[in-house]
Amino acid sequence: MRRRSFPLLLAGLACAAAFGPPVAAHGPTRQKVTETVTVNAPAAQVWARIGDFAALKDWHPAVADSPVDRGNEVGSVRSVKLKGGGELVETLEAHDAAQMRYTYRAKNGGALPVTNYTSTIRVTADGAKSVVEWRGAFYRGFPNNDPPPDQNDEAAVRAVTQVYRSGLANLKKLVEGQ
Repeated sequence: MRRRSFPLLLAGLACAAAFGPPVAAHGPTRQKVTETVTVNAPAAQVWARIGDFAALKDWHPAVADSPVDRGNEVGSVRSVKLKGGGELVETLEAHDAAQMRYTYRAKNGGALPVTNYTSTIRVTADGAKSVVEWRGAFYRGFPNNDPPPDQNDEAAVRAVTQVYRSGLANLKKLVEGQ
């Protein structure tokens, strides 16, 4: 009799596990943003404008200053000072002038509601034009469950999207001379 009860017990436990109470999510998920713009100029001309890690101040409308400590050398630190106040500290992870791209990282978002932020900006030729892609991956600013509205996933995605869109739109305007 015991042998027949054991399979029933296992079946009961399996049903309880499958239909038991929901388990709360644990922590945030990595968010991603990718924005692109087509610029009516050769890729080399666009890269000349943005390829220097310190040049962010020269083309992003929200940036007042963006000095770096070691130029385009991997490990260089950039202190991004925003016109409206606030600062971000970013470290250059990779720089490839031949491929016209660089990647940087910020452990915390500083003025942005993000953490563990990594971003890559790349220029590619499209005939006589160029495409600039700015992509980033990050976690929301509040790492635990139930984040406040200004530090949740939506706020993080919205903030990074706005940074990318405004920067790329201004870059296009500057390069095309509009």
